[in-house]
Amino acid sequence: MTSLTLHTILPEVFAQRTDVASDLWLQDVTFERGHLYLVEAASGTGKSSLCAYLTGYRHDYTGTIAFDGRDIRQLHSFDWTTIRQRSLSHMFQELRLFPELTAWENVQIKNQLTHHKSDAEIEAWFAALGISDKRDVKLARMSFGQQQRVALMRALCQPFDFLLADEPVSHLDKENSRVMGEIMMDEARRQGAGVIVTSIGHHMELPYEKVYRL
Repeated sequence: MTSLTLHTILPEVFAQRTDVASDLWLQDVTFERGHLYLVEAASGTGKSSLCAYLTGYRHDYTGTIAFDGRDIRQLHSFDWTTIRQRSLSHMFQELRLFPELTAWENVQIKNQLTHHKSDAEIEAWFAALGISDKRDVKLARMSFGQQQRVALMRALCQPFDFLLADEPVSHLDKENSRVMGEIMMDEARRQGAGVIVTSIGHHMELPYEKVYRL
């Protein structure tokens, strides 16, 4: 996949509004593989909706979203399974980790499906992110910021053309955010992938090529 295109997209919940001022809603915008984007949004402007549209979990919008020119409304369940396994990785804002599993198990639950990373590579991520001591701790006993680091590692344990990172560092300090950003971008560059980061304020300090405001 080389491009994600939005054509006059608008959440249905905003259909009756006449004051929509956005760089994305009701605009024609293309995200290209190999580039880095930031989507800044105030609360209630539809950031979570945008993420859900791009990943195919919601369809309550007008307009068109296309992957390489193909309207995603034409995609079937099998298509979405393939896309989520090979082309589009998503770090969810709410993380969607398994609290009853350990940090290591949460990462491996994906890596055992993809066989994308070696145990040594994942161990190195744990060390770089400062949570090696949490490797065998259940997620339920970890802070949200620690869980965000686990969620990023899980998102990187697959091939992808685009990575969607939804508020990935909302609960992290500047130094941990920097390390997260380095790891994320190293893997994205290795795969030649595009990265779309969303934020309602605090975000990774990265060399964004384009900043959009919802």
